[in-house]
Amino acid sequence: MSRYVPAAGRAFLTPVYDRVVALTMREGAFRGRLAEQVLSGLDPSGVVVDVGCGTGTFALRLAAASPGLTITGVDGDDEALAIARRKRVDGVRWVHGMATALPLADASADRVVMSLLLHHLVPADKQRALKEAARVLRPGGRLHVADWGRPQDPVMRGAFLVLQAIDGFENTRDHAAGRLSDAIAAAFGGVRTTDRLRTGWGTLELAEATTPR
Repeated sequence: MSRYVPAAGRAFLTPVYDRVVALTMREGAFRGRLAEQVLSGLDPSGVVVDVGCGTGTFALRLAAASPGLTITGVDGDDEALAIARRKRVDGVRWVHGMATALPLADASADRVVMSLLLHHLVPADKQRALKEAARVLRPGGRLHVADWGRPQDPVMRGAFLVLQAIDGFENTRDHAAGRLSDAIAAAFGGVRTTDRLRTGWGTLELAEATTPR
């Protein structure tokens, strides 16, 4: 069985996850850009699923930016979901579930977001999770991913090596090699990288893919 990697890499770090991301990840920049891309062209009453929602920060950001949305945050970590539930905001539903077997109906979402999730999964589970995203998206729906890409330079490579030591080398190897886009394209038939940011843990890539109409 694949090792379950919690949001902060180790379960005992979950209570400080929000603070670590805020201090090391240029959180305002990457979450702001990701939110803009998710909301672009989305009906104000649309349906968004945040897979691997963790402590709920991004789902709540979307709810604040567009209160008419129906947002479901899905995560397999009960402790992270407990933190999310304490951040009380209308319009967000929290659901326990795994990315590889989403407890959601076919063609039920306009957007699926996977933010800092895929690097937690071994290659086979990455593909299962991406296929699940494609399953729950409506025709013309979009997947939005924020996750680690190939490090841009030796400084970013050194930073990412530290993260690999925390989160695991098997599940992060494809990211270090720049194969994140290949995995998305294999499930969706195409992918577009929309942004890259330098962070305290390495090079973060934003990408999107669309289901056929």
